[in-house]
Amino acid sequence: MRNQFESRLRRCRFASAVAFSFLICSISAVAQETEPPPEPPPSSAEQTPRMEADTAAMMLDSGFRLLYELDFKGARSEFVTYQKLHPEDPLGKAAEAASYLFEQFNQKGVLTSDFFLNDSKFLNGIDGDAAQNHNAAFIDANHAAREQAKEVLKTKTKDPHSLLVLTMTDGMEADYDQVIEKKQMASLGLIRQAEAEARTVLALDPTAQDAYVALGVGNYIIGSLPGFKRAFLWVGGIHGDKQRGMEQMESAVANGRYLRPFAKILLALACEREHKHDRALVLLGELSTEFPANPLFAHEYALLQQHPLGKH
Repeated sequence: MRNQFESRLRRCRFASAVAFSFLICSISAVAQETEPPPEPPPSSAEQTPRMEADTAAMMLDSGFRLLYELDFKGARSEFVTYQKLHPEDPLGKAAEAASYLFEQFNQKGVLTSDFFLNDSKFLNGIDGDAAQNHNAAFIDANHAAREQAKEVLKTKTKDPHSLLVLTMTDGMEADYDQVIEKKQMASLGLIRQAEAEARTVLALDPTAQDAYVALGVGNYIIGSLPGFKRAFLWVGGIHGDKQRGMEQMESAVANGRYLRPFAKILLALACEREHKHDRALVLLGELSTEFPANPLFAHEYALLQQHPLGKH
């Protein structure tokens, strides 16, 4: 009896062990089915932190800020580096051209109330002849940017970015011809061309508000010419409207990107010419706050505070 009992006990223990082993295996199998498989180790590309923004594109913003702080060498360094990183983008060269023109405007006192409020200077340009004032660096960079944009447009005929660059290059050269080299007819032809390009850009991309700078400046300059000159131009299909020009510059001030501060100083000075001193004071105050390193903005702001009627 005892042997039989022990034999049965051993069989029960064996069966229990088998059942327990089976239970453990079943649980393990279920766990393997319900739990997700372990993730593979990250690749070297995934281990590299992703950039939240294109640092190259940020160079344009940084460069334009330096330009408006009158650090022209620093601005050009950013623009040249951007060109190396994005050689296909004509905006890099256009930005470089802008730095040469803005620097010359600063040297010649163009962006001041002394220039804008003097009709002889405003309508006839700076002192000196074309040869004395020739800015080869601007002309070369501007021409290169224009040709690069045209090359892109051969295959992408409605590329708003390249069209914006054309608008900028033609607008800048129009300003250069008018103010620096005093070639008024050449300037007016470029103004008309830039206006047409700006309208095309805005029809394709309404957010490209920098295009309004060319439209606004063109309308304001032509609208400021003596009546007999405007009548002559009107016959040739070139129209100007000071009020419309100021409204277009307001659009660039409100929603522009790279040229927003440029539009703001131009609009402030135009407001002074039109005796809208409260608006001019607001614009100059904003510029002097945003760009404290630029003594020009602070000087013009202080000057207008001292002489609110524009009698400097």
